[in-house]
Order: sequence, then C-alpha cells, then structure tokens
Amino acid sequence: MSFFQTIYNYGKMVKFSHTLFALPFAGFSVLYAILEDSKSNLYELGIKSFFILICMVSARNAAMGFNRYVDKEIDARNPRTQNREIPAGILSENSVLYFTIFFSFIFVLSTYFINQLSFYLSIPTLMIVLFYSYTKRFTWLCHFVLGLGIGIAPSGAWIAIRDELSLLPALWSFGLMFHIAGFDILYSIQDYEFDRSQNLYSIPGRFGIEKALWIARISHLISFSLLVYSGIYGDMGLPFFLFLCITGILFSIEHLLVKKDDFSKIPIAFFHINASISIILFLGVLLDKWDLLVSKFSGGSL
Repeated sequence: MSFFQTIYNYGKMVKFSHTLFALPFAGFSVLYAILEDSKSNLYELGIKSFFILICMVSARNAAMGFNRYVDKEIDARNPRTQNREIPAGILSENSVLYFTIFFSFIFVLSTYFINQLSFYLSIPTLMIVLFYSYTKRFTWLCHFVLGLGIGIAPSGAWIAIRDELSLLPALWSFGLMFHIAGFDILYSIQDYEFDRSQNLYSIPGRFGIEKALWIARISHLISFSLLVYSGIYGDMGLPFFLFLCITGILFSIEHLLVKKDDFSKIPIAFFHINASISIILFLGVLLDKWDLLVSKFSGGSL
C-alpha cells in the first residue's frame, strides 16, 4: 500500500471533512476572545491559534479512531457500516489503536504549549471525547454525549486565548452541543432496525422514529435559542443576526428533508447542511467584528 493511499484511508476513516462541524465554532470563539484580550501580542495569539487548530484536529482524529476501534464488531454486523476500514480489512485493528494513541498524545502535548489551564483540562476533555464511543451500549443519551464532546470546542478555544471561561463561549458550547445532538438523532434513524435488533441504545430505538424526529426538532430549537441569546449577550450586530437567520432556515430545511417514511435525504442533511451552518455562523461573527479586528491588528494594540 502506497504512502498516499494509507493517508487517504486514515483520512476516510476519521472523515476529516467533518471537522467543519466544530472548527468554525472554535474559530469565532477565537476571534471574539482575541478582541477581549488586551495582554497578548500578535505573535502569542498566532502561536495559540496554531495550537488550537492542532488540538481540534488531533482530538477529532483520536475520537474517530477510537470509535472505529471500539465499534469494529458492531460495524461488521451492520450492513450500513460493514465497509468501514477495519471490518473491510483496509486498516488493521492495531494500526487504528496506535493511530488513536498517537493523536491523543498530540492533543495533550499541544495543550501544554497553550497555557496551564488548557493542559490541566486536556485529560478530562479527552476522556469525554473518547467516552462517547461506549455510550450507545447503555444509554439513549449517547447523542448528547457526542454533542458535549464536540461542543467543548468553543469553550476550549476561549480558555486557550483568555486562560479563563465565561458565559459567552459556554452558550456557544451548549448551542453546538444541541446542534450536534439533533442531527445525530436524525442520522441514527438509519440504524433504527439494527439498533433494536442488537439491543443498542439510541433515541430512535428507544422512542420510535416519530418521537425521535420531534426530539431532534426540539434540540435544534434549543440550539437556535442559545445562539440567539449569545448574540444578545455578546452585543452582536446586524450581520451576525442576519447570518443566524440563515442558519435557522437551514435547520428548517434539514427537518423538511428527513421524513418518518423517507430517510434518503439524511446524508444531504448530515454532510452538507450541518457543515454549512457552522461556516455561516463563523462568517456572521467575522463580518460583525471585522472592523474591530482590523483596528486591533493594525492599530498598534498588538
């Protein structure tokens, strides 16, 4: 197997493109935290931003690798997932385990170069991110554990820049948590029959498809409400709220695409719309704070 083919296989396994779900949230948390920071210079902020990116990528790679390793037997039995890298024999179990350990180490090491608080919180954060892979075996709240693991990103990015946590990034974190949980519930509808047959826990398996659709809608309504409040609390301007309205429309489209008797549009809702929501919110914050960012980076405060 060629080097590039190996890289491709690992990238496919961790679905590297899905980093877009959380990375923009971390991005606008970084932007806003930079505006609140009056101590760091441009060089320090650049270094911290670089390590935040490394943390994001390494934590996701570790989480996805661990999930594929832990779920290898379940994936092999599920017709939808039996072509994944381990069941299909593309990657070995041990190689995926070493992959997970390597990126877990990179994540913790990267936090060491950010600040002390980030480093102290790295192990608990990693435990939450990895713990999700076991939750489908004993609780239908697994979707919200996944949301929590990914939702840590904005708060983690804020702590990296500010060395403290405040309400605003916490609102973004909980907004992202319910956003992720909502679409994961929709995505898990595809495995409704399989989960029930294997005694696996999920909201569709526990409550049925119709109720699961409503729980997903409520989760996204909570997410949207938290984002609205974050805009008010964070003194956001018109650009942010205009882009937030677009995300509200995308949430609605997502639920219109997924029907209780038609799951064919779930991949579109999952891969395209959810990534778009994160990017659009990032653009909203960027445009809203653009003048302040330009002033901060060119006005001598750095």
